Amino acid sequence: MSHFDMLVKLYDQDLNLECIEELKKQNIIIRKPIAPEKSAVLKWIKEEFAQGWADEADIAFSNQPKSIFVATRDNKMIGFACYDATALNFFGPTGVCNSTRGLGVGKALLKVCMTDMKLRGYAYAIIGAVGPAEFYEKAVGATKIENSW
Repeated sequence: MSHFDMLVKLYDQDLNLECIEELKKQNIIIRKPIAPEKSAVLKWIKEEFAQGWADEADIAFSNQPKSIFVATRDNKMIGFACYDATALNFFGPTGVCNSTRGLGVGKALLKVCMTDMKLRGYAYAIIGAVGPAEFYEKAVGATKIENSW
């Protein structure tokens, strides 16, 4: 499997986050975690995904303001997304637990991060080492960066 990076034009992104409101109907909340939740969030990311992703999320917690969002359902973690963790201007890591994939949680986390980045003044976002390229193309109009891996 070949990896590559993708580019998102943030200045073309709308600020419509209706997807987050729709998820509330399923008791799914997208929000920035607060400081006392840090250990629990990082532990969940390590157990669900990888230590490296937890380490990157730790950086996102340290940024001011934080650059991490979580998704919870009935007060239980089901997903997360970060930016400015791996490198400045990079989206990721991000992940949604297997049992809740397909509900739109990943798309909502992506869109809220892109909106946050746009509001912080970024013109572009880089999605590093993309797996599901079609998802990013459809969700936020991402395009492949040639020779980026």
